Amino acid sequence: MGESGASDRSLRREEFVHLVDLSHDRVLIAWGAFWFRRAAHGGWSILDDSELREAVGRRTSIGHSAEPFGDAVVEVLAGTGDVVGRAETSTQAWAWVGDLTPDADYRYRVLVDGREWAAGQRWDWMPSAAGGYDLQPGGRYDLRFHTFPSPDTDASGVRFVAMGDYGVGIRSDSESSRRQRRVAELLTTLVREHEVRFVLSLGDNIYQGEQGQVDDESGGEDDDWYSSFFQPYRYVIARVPVFPAIGNHDTSDTEGSDDREQMEDNFHVHERFRDQQDRASVGPGLFYRFGYGRNLELICIDTSQDEEDAEHHRYFQVPDHRDWLEQALASGDPTWRIPFSHHPVYCAGPLHENDQEMLEALEPLFEQGGVRLVLAGHEHNFQVSEVDGRTYVVSGAGGKVREEIPEGFDAAHTTAWAAQAHLMLVEIDDAEARLTPLSGLLPDGSPHLMTALTQQNDVVRPPIVVRRDGS
Repeated sequence: MGESGASDRSLRREEFVHLVDLSHDRVLIAWGAFWFRRAAHGGWSILDDSELREAVGRRTSIGHSAEPFGDAVVEVLAGTGDVVGRAETSTQAWAWVGDLTPDADYRYRVLVDGREWAAGQRWDWMPSAAGGYDLQPGGRYDLRFHTFPSPDTDASGVRFVAMGDYGVGIRSDSESSRRQRRVAELLTTLVREHEVRFVLSLGDNIYQGEQGQVDDESGGEDDDWYSSFFQPYRYVIARVPVFPAIGNHDTSDTEGSDDREQMEDNFHVHERFRDQQDRASVGPGLFYRFGYGRNLELICIDTSQDEEDAEHHRYFQVPDHRDWLEQALASGDPTWRIPFSHHPVYCAGPLHENDQEMLEALEPLFEQGGVRLVLAGHEHNFQVSEVDGRTYVVSGAGGKVREEIPEGFDAAHTTAWAAQAHLMLVEIDDAEARLTPLSGLLPDGSPHLMTALTQQNDVVRPPIVVRRDGS
């Protein structure tokens, strides 16, 4: 069938590679494809999942449950070019490769039926000379990764990115699409040139379709995820893992459909975290923790609504999840322990305010665990709050932006805020964490630092420094 994946020249198959998970000694690699059909206007239109069966004989494009594409081999290569890790499968479109060396550079490739998957120039959803956007020749994959340090090794100096509320979709010619594109291009540069090791998703990975042309399923199908995740972050997610949090738009909290199952499939949630009670509490609910070396641990908290439990309104209130959280925040002694979630504990608005349920349930656990930094999304702006020696950050404008001025500064203890699309670069060493919101790329290709404002409209220039001793 060749690259198109079908004898019909009106169809095109575009292949993708996804580095799903990574630790100090193993990596989880997945692969998939999306199909496009020539539209009446001469451009390309993505096939809906419901059209795949008739067009190409499949039901899925990518993810943990995707059907295999053939006999596959994943090879991991050292700098010498020697194959040092290998996995084979004919029953799925993903594989683990283990026995890797900590804190080391590797390349990798995926072979399907003897052919290298996604080799050569790819076709991306890009600005078109005919107006708007269309599928056309774009970039190339650079399939490499750097393993995490050993759990007993100092990992001071690590860089990662936190970003929330980004999944607006990029298929339309709209300002929301352009915002997500700008942030995605910035993230690609940070991964390629600034040694970013992983990404934290702060939730709302995909929104109900409007301008971004995510359709009415609003995230319940793979073709929706092409627009909001796989295409905009294509060359990022082939290099570094994304650690997801659940947002209200990823569930039925504020939408008519619950897309949690699709999100768990695309992020391989159960494959990454199942059967690891010390590391995770999942199904339903998404709570997990992971470390980077011995001095950094991140803890994901599911703040969405639990519609199955009449007694407990939110998943973090469910006894099993709460017990796991208590243990996670009490065990070990990392230099930095950073919880992250979608909903923020403290929020000045303009749409949301302090979350009383989170304050009552989580603040005591943060105190017990020696937490100094907490990350969240949900409100579509940037905010910093300082409370009891802890810094609470809202970074919820990866695609959505709310420009109205907040009114709850005092109640939220807000020290800085901004209403711009952005992501946040986090740099950690033993003594301090440096938080740098970035809004895009300058003409020379370097990241553009985003300033914030105090309640009195004084300019706050990055980075925002959080000291481990709480000072």
